[in-house]
Amino acid sequence: AVCNSNPTPCNDPPDKLFTVHGLWPSNKNGPDPKKCKNIQMNSQKIGNMTAQLEIIWPNVLNRTDHVGFWEREWLKHGTCGHPTIKGDMHYLKTVIKMYITQKQNVSAILSKAMIQPSGRNRSLVDIENAIRSSTNNMKPKFKCQKNTRT
Repeated sequence: AVCNSNPTPCNDPPDKLFTVHGLWPSNKNGPDPKKCKNIQMNSQKIGNMTAQLEIIWPNVLNRTDHVGFWEREWLKHGTCGHPTIKGDMHYLKTVIKMYITQKQNVSAILSKAMIQPSGRNRSLVDIENAIRSSTNNMKPKFKCQKNTRT
């Protein structure tokens, strides 16, 4: 979706799996919070998380700058997650945990329902039902974007 909706197209072909778009707190009322604190990420600590994060949360617009992307996401969204999110490394570990161990891997969920990234249109209700059936009936939040690339 990012590659199709961004004015700067992605250089690489799209991944054949659904990846994390982001992790940010949300408000039930009003806009989602942004840039709550100016706390820089200590990217030296990422270490052995890098390989996992590059697969599940890649910078699809610039495959040479994953760390910079995660740093920007932390500043814009992660700093607003306190007290649930305890700090920058907890933010990144939470992304990994949600994707891998809490069964919020959308690729696996949709693949199980025979919905795979193939360029074929799917109804929103089919996608929602597949996600709900694998997440204890949790309702996903969708944001639709018109494909502006031809």
